[in-house]
Amino acid sequence: MRAVTISAQQGGGKLVLSRTEPPKPGADEVLIEVAASGVNRADLLQRDGHYPPPSGAPPFPGLEVSGTVVAVGDAVTDRAVGDRVVALLEGGGYAEAVAVRATQTLPVPDGVDLVDAAALPEAVCTAWTNLVDTGRLAPGEWLLVHGGSGGVGSIAVQLGAALGAHVVATAGGRERAERCRGLGAEAVVDHRHEDFVAAVRAASAGHGADVVLDVVGAANLPDNVRVLAPGGRLVVIGLQRGRRGELDLNALMTKRATVTGTTLRSRSPQEKAAIVAAVGEHVWPMVADGRVRPVVHARVPLADAADAMALLERGEAFGKVLLVP
Repeated sequence: MRAVTISAQQGGGKLVLSRTEPPKPGADEVLIEVAASGVNRADLLQRDGHYPPPSGAPPFPGLEVSGTVVAVGDAVTDRAVGDRVVALLEGGGYAEAVAVRATQTLPVPDGVDLVDAAALPEAVCTAWTNLVDTGRLAPGEWLLVHGGSGGVGSIAVQLGAALGAHVVATAGGRERAERCRGLGAEAVVDHRHEDFVAAVRAASAGHGADVVLDVVGAANLPDNVRVLAPGGRLVVIGLQRGRRGELDLNALMTKRATVTGTTLRSRSPQEKAAIVAAVGEHVWPMVADGRVRPVVHARVPLADAADAMALLERGEAFGKVLLVP
């Protein structure tokens, strides 16, 4: 099969379209003929040598796919050849076929295009576990989503609104910020020119954000603490602008607030299976009835994976970029 591999070179990895042996499904796995693979910022980090895959995972990038099941392992009972599915992966999605535990797959909801469905698994699982499991988001609370125009952010805005929260979204540029209103944001902030702390306080009548979902990292840390409401929860899921920042512990203590950092890729198979099952139970009905939908910026041929990554690096993508074999 064809797969996009990483060839190490000075100054970062080079993506190479290669021929490699197709995977064989284990007893608890399914083999999927890939219709599309989602492109994530974690793939850029892996390309540059900063995010190695977990032990046993394929060495090439790709954390989510959609496609058709073409083989099932002996222990698999809830998936069959011909099923249209999405899958959450540890790696290897930039390929024509992937093998993955059946517990990390979900059926494609009726009415969702098979290719566009690849925009869902990583983003929805990330948004769900961080908003609900970690952030304990409740109806009526105020949610601030940084990067509301991104792959995870565009899902988090929709999911927060569907869960009954008041959503404020940041994005780079007024036009991109305004597009977040169409995803369910009540207020939007152009982070290049506006103060998100002031905007959240104005929108919430001074209350602040009960939950902040942050992909920026260190650069946002002081203002993220400032914007928190009493009892607020800051959940950091990305480090786009730095790993180290100064934390005002007095402000945190006064607000009885918490700061949590999480990742998804390194979690155990049992944890991932539980998250996928929860998404299937709680979020998939929202996808089926249109409250949450895949947001796709572009479909790019697998051979042009470098161009797909460049769209993310330049900040041009609104939603997900997909690779299509």
